[in-house]
Amino acid sequence: MDTEYREKIKDKKRIVVKVGTSSLIHKETGGLDLIKVEHLVRELSDLHNQGKDVILVTSGAIGVGRKAAGLTEKPDSIPMKQACAAIGQARLMMIYQKFFAEYNQVAAQILMTRNTMINPKNRRHAQDTFGELLNLGAIPVVNANDSISTFEILHGDNDTLSAIVASLVDADLLILLSDINGLYTDNPNTNPDAEFVPFVEYLNEDLMGMGKDAVSSVGTGGMATKLIAAELATAAGADMLIANGGDMSVIHKIVGGGQYGTFFQAHKDEHFDLKTFLEAHFS
Repeated sequence: MDTEYREKIKDKKRIVVKVGTSSLIHKETGGLDLIKVEHLVRELSDLHNQGKDVILVTSGAIGVGRKAAGLTEKPDSIPMKQACAAIGQARLMMIYQKFFAEYNQVAAQILMTRNTMINPKNRRHAQDTFGELLNLGAIPVVNANDSISTFEILHGDNDTLSAIVASLVDADLLILLSDINGLYTDNPNTNPDAEFVPFVEYLNEDLMGMGKDAVSSVGTGGMATKLIAAELATAAGADMLIANGGDMSVIHKIVGGGQYGTFFQAHKDEHFDLKTFLEAHFS
């Protein structure tokens, strides 16, 4: 069954790719890994050249801003994190624009807040913007507006945001790239007997309980936030994969049907309501 569903990934038309801070930053220095960013952009550009709609949800603004500001440790206070985000977002987008332009792609920045997701009018406007950008052939580059909103700072490394975007644009595939290979029965960093889970047909309480793990030293999202994203995305009708972003070529390998990461099967819920979901999980 796993192989059958992975083969169908080749036919996906609208793909959201989320990359976490840990996949973009040199852990040793806190500096941006430009080789990986360029590789990421090349992978997404090639998907776009295949005729697929592509949306990138990126983390990293706080990390980039922290480095630019000369901070050696992760900022503790919310105002300092927001200040780092304000510095880092401009730098991060400048780099994305440069790399996408080299591959003849048009990148567009979208910054979202919790109000964008909760307010029906704002949500509709966001949907309209995404729709027009995709019609124009642009690649939206999405991040939380951390300089004025604390929602994603407090609730994970854009995992939830990427699933929200997948829901808004009616994506049929969401790929979460982080510093982990996928879902395990326990934290593999502390339990050598933890077993890898390659395929999840249905999310249940036992599986959700597997997400209680530590976060990355440079990112903020643990497995718990990724499983919430899986719950949201699959209910909205998108298959989802969690894979290791250590090598960005995993993107074309996944889209080619390769056995990488943990695959979460979509089960579209016709009664799914984004506002209700967010209020239930993040009230």
